[in-house]
Amino acid sequence: MREPMSVSVVICAYTEDRWELLTKAVESVQKQNRRPLELVICIDHNDALFSRARMFWSGDHDDPDLPITVVANKYGGHLGSARNTAAELARGDILAFLDDDAAADDDWLETLLPVYEDETVVAVGGAPHPVYATRRPRWFPFEFDWVFGCTYRGLPETLGPLAHLIGANMSVRRLALAEIGGFHSDDHDDMDMCHRLAHHRPNDQVLFEPNAIVRHVVPAGRVTWRYFWRRCFWVNRSKVGALQHMEGAANLSAERAFVLRAISRGTSDGCRDALHGDPWGIARALAIIIGVSLAAAGHVVGRVELLVRGSGAIGA
Repeated sequence: MREPMSVSVVICAYTEDRWELLTKAVESVQKQNRRPLELVICIDHNDALFSRARMFWSGDHDDPDLPITVVANKYGGHLGSARNTAAELARGDILAFLDDDAAADDDWLETLLPVYEDETVVAVGGAPHPVYATRRPRWFPFEFDWVFGCTYRGLPETLGPLAHLIGANMSVRRLALAEIGGFHSDDHDDMDMCHRLAHHRPNDQVLFEPNAIVRHVVPAGRVTWRYFWRRCFWVNRSKVGALQHMEGAANLSAERAFVLRAISRGTSDGCRDALHGDPWGIARALAIIIGVSLAAAGHVVGRVELLVRGSGAIGA
């Protein structure tokens, strides 16, 4: 009989400002119905946080049933390299990544892991549901919840393929991650991983399981107009460089599909809501158009910057 798969959970953290959220994230891992093999906490270039975390989880809060390793990021980058540091230490067949400001539902791993019983499945992502620190603005379109790292309207509602998993809640076969050299990007590590896996293993599947849920905290500053427009522009500007670095693995099909879906369905839904008595529906439709336009502008600026630096065109 095949032995059950083992899973290592990885949480990366960089600031003491999220200490309470980090402890809640760890507690959610300790409460999993499906017990992980271990938990690796990687601290990203913060000596004070590293000392605090190592002391905290080696003392009274140490869990005898769940080994917790606190390690410092040994590379020069940030999130992507912190995840690489943890992945190199982890021993599980599957690596499950959880953000330091997210808490997993008790059945998170219990829902993710059975998907890997299909040997063609190389990575599985779950749904980060937002937990707002303040009231969500009524003008904010649900299609753009990716802005604060949460699941957004348009993702599969049942288990299905997805080109780009969400880093706050994703998992991957450890050996497959090693095959592609780990994470190559800090700002777009989740996209980079998914594209490289699809390129390196074209016959394998990257799937999204919406029932594997974590609760991702959304601070008040992330549901403002300023944060919205800056993320739409700057994320897509920096994404150009990440895609350039992927070379043959780069692919913009997911972005094209998102734009078509947001413009066609998102704006029509907003207008329909307005006709049915919700005046904010028009605001959401306009925000979608502005958000897509800013994303396109960021992409153009990113490409121009590459050309100015003498780089070639990205793959598409």
